[in-house]
Amino acid sequence: MTESLPGGARGAPLSMRAAAVVASTVVRAARQLFIDLERGRHIDPTALRNAMEAAFGAADSSGAWNWKTAYDACEAATVLFLRRYGAAMRTKAASPGTMLPLLARIASLLPTHTRRSEESEALQQFSTPIGLAFVASVAAAITPADVVLEPSAGTGLLAILAELAGASLILNEFADGRAGILRQLFSAVSITQFDAAHINDHLDASVVPSAVLMNPPFSAAVHVDRKMADAAIRHIASALARLGEGGRLVVVTGANLSPDNQIWTESFKRLQEHGRVVFSAAIDGAVYAKHGTNIDTRLTVIDRVPADDIASFPPSPGIASDLSTLLAWVIQYVPPRHPLAGKLKAMVPAIASPCRTVRAYAGQGLPAASPAIDVVATEVAYEPVDWAPTGANQISDALYEAYTLQSIRIPGAQAHPTKLVQSAAMASVAPPKPSYRPHMPANVIAEGTLSDAQLESIIYAGEAHSEFLSGSWTVDATFDVVAATRDNAENAVRFRRGWFLGDGTGAGKGRQVAGILLDNWLKGRRRAIWISKSDKLIEDAQRDWSALGMERLLVTPLSRNRTNADFGGGTARCPHDCCLCDQAAW
Repeated sequence: MTESLPGGARGAPLSMRAAAVVASTVVRAARQLFIDLERGRHIDPTALRNAMEAAFGAADSSGAWNWKTAYDACEAATVLFLRRYGAAMRTKAASPGTMLPLLARIASLLPTHTRRSEESEALQQFSTPIGLAFVASVAAAITPADVVLEPSAGTGLLAILAELAGASLILNEFADGRAGILRQLFSAVSITQFDAAHINDHLDASVVPSAVLMNPPFSAAVHVDRKMADAAIRHIASALARLGEGGRLVVVTGANLSPDNQIWTESFKRLQEHGRVVFSAAIDGAVYAKHGTNIDTRLTVIDRVPADDIASFPPSPGIASDLSTLLAWVIQYVPPRHPLAGKLKAMVPAIASPCRTVRAYAGQGLPAASPAIDVVATEVAYEPVDWAPTGANQISDALYEAYTLQSIRIPGAQAHPTKLVQSAAMASVAPPKPSYRPHMPANVIAEGTLSDAQLESIIYAGEAHSEFLSGSWTVDATFDVVAATRDNAENAVRFRRGWFLGDGTGAGKGRQVAGILLDNWLKGRRRAIWISKSDKLIEDAQRDWSALGMERLLVTPLSRNRTNADFGGGTARCPHDCCLCDQAAW
């Protein structure tokens, strides 16, 4: 059963204050449920309803809360219980094998999840069962010296076990409701709300974790309204890129995301260019039954050390029928951790300041065909200058001469970070003086995200695109046959001028293209096609687009849109063999 709330996944987003109030109320219910756990009482649906109604002062029928929120309260109560009694339980247990049954006892007191919300389905919010979270923490071998990142922290069931081990925490959670709960439960930790599929791009460069515990969405992506088979691998790759040298990543995924699965073998080879897979085992779906699904899952451990052979993977012990079997395999097969390289650093808690979030740029509604982008456009100011030919005595005997802007000067723009050159012949020809004024976010120029040479390209591209080729033409129904005609002929059309970018390696052509698209975006033109050689370059295009402060998932493969469907606003990136679309959609 799926439920919705006002301001839920398909409604208007709650304000920051409203979300904080809801989160505070959920934790108030969790504190009541914590008392039940303390006393060893089973929390059945009646007890859960009573706790939620007491906290919210209303029944679920009023729309004040739904049952997915109630299950979040149960998970928050589990976090509170472990914070109070976890250390004593670890001391009493003395070994992981005896700790696991104690956690299973807590899980047995909680209700089975039988209902979902629209947001939970859109974002695939299936929290890690506390027993599986414990096995993952054992595999991670966390110590008090660790800085642990959880990119999709949910309600904190993985995070609390890292906290019990004495580690510092870096927590990220995209969903407002769950992020609010985390702030209540982990008040000493700064909580960010980035799209975890790109966590490495968004975290401050100084933040370096030594371990990653993660349970990413298996096939869901932010702002994408259909399943993405590679969603989990994107989350893993980004988190692994952020992990410090010698660190360890432990991830829960769907069972089919395995190095042995031919569909994913190449993806794991690419991962092993940065880290080494040291353990992978499937888990029977019964482990997740209390959390509302019976899907088989997998526990994978990756160390951030070079792989001797990227095509070599450890043999899998098989499918664990229960957590005791999985724990035994982890203890037997997962190797000791490697020494850490470099200095680790966690997030500094924010004080009375909102967390950075990609939703400052993109609308929150899920799914969103055309996310609203909140970027302040600033006209790029530049001054024309008179070109002076290079003197013969100044031209060297080399094939290339140093390149500098020749017909314009852009105040405040930074020089290109690498040396640019041009042929001696080009250095002897005066480029035209443009008049087109592009628009860019002010920080793009001030911070040097686009260099002066790249801005020059955007200016000349806009100059060309603002004009038409001479003459008028007619085209047939297929747009394949073009013929010259009179300017006043019926159905006569004119063609806009194009602009050829012929820069070589190092000039940043991808970022120049992204800048041209962004200029048009800020002028209200919200549809574009970015054609590249193959679909392998999608990540490069997204990287260059997001570098300019835009949501990277606005660059999406054209193949991801249904045939003849309206694309809405955004940039479609397609390889040559995918450049077909319905005329009406563009």
